[in-house]
Amino acid sequence: MFEKVREIIVSNLSCDLEAVTMEASLTEDLELDSLDAVDLNAALEEELGFAMPDEVLKDIQTVGDIVRYLEAHDGGAE
Repeated sequence: MFEKVREIIVSNLSCDLEAVTMEASLTEDLELDSLDAVDLNAALEEELGFAMPDEVLKDIQTVGDIVRYLEAHDGGAE
Protein backbone atom coordinates (compact mmCIF):
# COMPACT_ATOMS: atom_id res chain seq x y z
CA MET A 1 0.00 0.00 0.00
CA PHE A 2 2.84 2.41 0.84
CA GLU A 3 4.32 2.19 -2.66
CA LYS A 4 0.97 2.96 -4.29
CA VAL A 5 0.31 5.89 -1.95
CA ARG A 6 3.85 7.12 -2.50
CA GLU A 7 3.42 7.10 -6.29
CA ILE A 8 0.13 9.01 -6.01
CA ILE A 9 1.71 11.62 -3.72
CA VAL A 10 4.73 12.12 -5.98
CA SER A 11 2.50 12.43 -9.03
CA ASN A 12 0.09 14.90 -7.43
CA LEU A 13 2.48 17.03 -5.39
CA SER A 14 5.42 16.94 -7.81
CA CYS A 15 7.80 16.15 -4.97
CA ASP A 16 10.90 13.95 -4.89
CA LEU A 17 10.29 10.24 -4.41
CA GLU A 18 12.95 10.15 -1.69
CA ALA A 19 11.06 12.80 0.31
CA VAL A 20 7.98 10.59 0.59
CA THR A 21 8.58 8.32 3.57
CA MET A 22 6.19 6.89 6.13
CA GLU A 23 7.40 9.53 8.61
CA ALA A 24 7.21 12.50 6.21
CA SER A 25 5.00 15.32 7.45
CA LEU A 26 2.48 16.23 4.77
CA THR A 27 2.49 19.92 5.61
CA GLU A 28 6.10 20.49 6.64
CA ASP A 29 8.13 18.01 4.58
CA LEU A 30 5.88 17.81 1.52
CA GLU A 31 4.36 21.31 1.75
CA LEU A 32 0.78 20.08 1.40
CA ASP A 33 -1.88 22.79 1.77
CA SER A 34 -5.64 22.35 2.18
CA LEU A 35 -6.32 22.43 -1.57
CA ASP A 36 -3.54 19.89 -2.16
CA ALA A 37 -5.14 17.67 0.50
CA VAL A 38 -8.47 17.67 -1.32
CA ASP A 39 -6.77 16.95 -4.65
CA LEU A 40 -4.67 14.18 -3.10
CA ASN A 41 -7.72 12.57 -1.55
CA ALA A 42 -9.49 12.66 -4.92
CA ALA A 43 -6.45 11.05 -6.55
CA LEU A 44 -6.39 8.33 -3.88
CA GLU A 45 -10.04 7.62 -4.56
CA GLU A 46 -9.50 7.53 -8.33
CA GLU A 47 -6.43 5.29 -8.14
CA LEU A 48 -7.38 3.04 -5.21
CA GLY A 49 -11.16 3.24 -5.27
CA PHE A 50 -11.18 4.45 -1.68
CA ALA A 51 -10.74 7.86 -0.05
CA MET A 52 -10.68 9.28 3.44
CA PRO A 53 -13.73 11.13 4.79
CA ASP A 54 -13.23 14.88 5.29
CA GLU A 55 -13.43 14.54 9.08
CA VAL A 56 -10.48 12.13 8.94
CA LEU A 57 -8.42 14.27 6.56
CA LYS A 58 -8.00 17.04 9.11
CA ASP A 59 -6.24 14.63 11.50
CA ILE A 60 -3.87 13.11 8.96
CA GLN A 61 -0.33 14.37 9.62
CA THR A 62 2.07 11.99 7.86
CA VAL A 63 2.28 9.72 4.86
CA GLY A 64 2.18 6.82 7.31
CA ASP A 65 -1.16 8.09 8.66
CA ILE A 66 -2.62 7.83 5.15
CA VAL A 67 -1.22 4.34 4.61
CA ARG A 68 -2.40 3.05 7.99
CA TYR A 69 -5.87 4.54 7.52
CA LEU A 70 -6.30 3.04 4.06
CA GLU A 71 -5.02 -0.35 5.19
CA ALA A 72 -7.35 -0.38 8.19
CA HIS A 73 -10.45 0.82 6.36
CA ASP A 74 -9.96 -0.72 2.95
CA GLY A 75 -8.59 -4.01 4.20
CA GLY A 76 -5.27 -3.25 2.56
CA ALA A 77 -6.68 -4.30 -0.80
CA GLU A 78 -4.05 -4.15 -3.48
